[in-house]
Amino acid sequence: MPKERRNHDRRPSPEALLDVARTEEGRAGKLRIFVGAAAGVGKTYEMLQTARARKTDGHDIVVGVVETHRRKETEVLLDGLEVIPRRSVEYKGRWLEEMDLDAILARRPQIVLVDELAHTNAPGSRHPKRYLDVQEILNSGIDVFTTVNIQHIESLNDVVAQITRIRVQETVPDSIFDGADSVELIDLTPEDLIKRLKEGKVYIPKQAERALEHFFSPANLTALRELALRRTADRVDEQLLTQMQARAIVGPWAAGERILVCVSEDPRAAGLVRYTKRLADRLHAPWTALSIETGRSLQLNEEQRDRVADTLRLAQSLEGEAITIPGGARSVADDLIAYAQANNITHIVIGKSTRSRWFEILHGSVVHDLVRGAGNISVHVIAGEELRSDLIPRKTVKTDERPQPSYFLPYAYATLGVAVAVATSTALWPLIGVTNTDLVFLTAVVGIAVRFGLWPSLYASVASALCYNFFFTEPYYTFLISDPTNLIAVLF
Repeated sequence: MPKERRNHDRRPSPEALLDVARTEEGRAGKLRIFVGAAAGVGKTYEMLQTARARKTDGHDIVVGVVETHRRKETEVLLDGLEVIPRRSVEYKGRWLEEMDLDAILARRPQIVLVDELAHTNAPGSRHPKRYLDVQEILNSGIDVFTTVNIQHIESLNDVVAQITRIRVQETVPDSIFDGADSVELIDLTPEDLIKRLKEGKVYIPKQAERALEHFFSPANLTALRELALRRTADRVDEQLLTQMQARAIVGPWAAGERILVCVSEDPRAAGLVRYTKRLADRLHAPWTALSIETGRSLQLNEEQRDRVADTLRLAQSLEGEAITIPGGARSVADDLIAYAQANNITHIVIGKSTRSRWFEILHGSVVHDLVRGAGNISVHVIAGEELRSDLIPRKTVKTDERPQPSYFLPYAYATLGVAVAVATSTALWPLIGVTNTDLVFLTAVVGIAVRFGLWPSLYASVASALCYNFFFTEPYYTFLISDPTNLIAVLF
């Protein structure tokens, strides 16, 4: 179901303040994750280098578990660091070595190094997964440095399987990754990583050869690298948004693209959602479909309400976020802008109005107000024709059963408008005099121009001039003009 969000004003968000408080004060132990696109990019190496620098600064650091994989440059960095002996666990006649959680908790260092966060512990361990060990260490007030590859993040499991054709069994919940106090991306180009593999710096030669033929192909590494960069950037963007909301900072900050589409009961709304999905894919940006509850929306019939709900569900099915907020005392445009600024939105998508210009003059235009008040936010106004084929289900209708608008209909309305002007002028003639009746005809011509365009308005102008001359200038009921001043009135 679509979410309801009420904190779209410019006051600090209570939820964001709570998130910041939890991050800064609520947990004694701090989690720092070194993430990379694949094995061999240098996560463990960087973690050890950082730990050695901290040790030089006087921090108490121990190694809970570090897998060197016989890499000499990694083994050298362990020199001088205290290593907690691992505990041995017997499983099916084999002895397995696991991190000694109890020994770490008893030792109580300031920082503990725990390699391979996604590791599955041997049966009989207190926790089935290593990230659960890490959570217990953090809860005891000890900081943790750890490593993880991007393919082990739970939400990316299916994507990685499509890319590599290998489904990773060991995963880490996204909440662990997103909740870390610090995430450091260790980046290495596919060419450099393949070179390291061939030099035997990642796996032994036979393993490296098999890896190059399967998981470590250039295409796979490029895709995994992009995943790592994007996922880390998304996390940073979420942190920025939380800080902005906590401090009531008005956006947008152009740290990353965010897209908002406004949906209503309009049949074109589904087309707007699909357009926004395509735009989000091009920009690699998160996006939100927003519905605003106003006094008018509460009067919608059941079919219209169902259409709004279906559009929001469509947004969710297309990997967007669907949100409903109550409208304030301000206009819909003001509510949109306030929400966009509070949530660091950089693009707003809205459909072009199908209402007449007279309606917009009398009642205002959401699109015009939005464009004027958006500031640094880009506004995409999508025309109806661009959405029509993408939105309205095509039905088989016989040509002779579908009423076609007549080409002469605007001219019929123009004729009617001039006739109304004649009748109105005749009724008002005793009150306003003949010299002011031309204003009545002028009003009719302007109205026809606004509603029907250029050619019907030109037709109305000629008809008005003839009628004015025939009914309101001497000699009456003829097209003759006796007074030169009347000629000027007729022509202008």
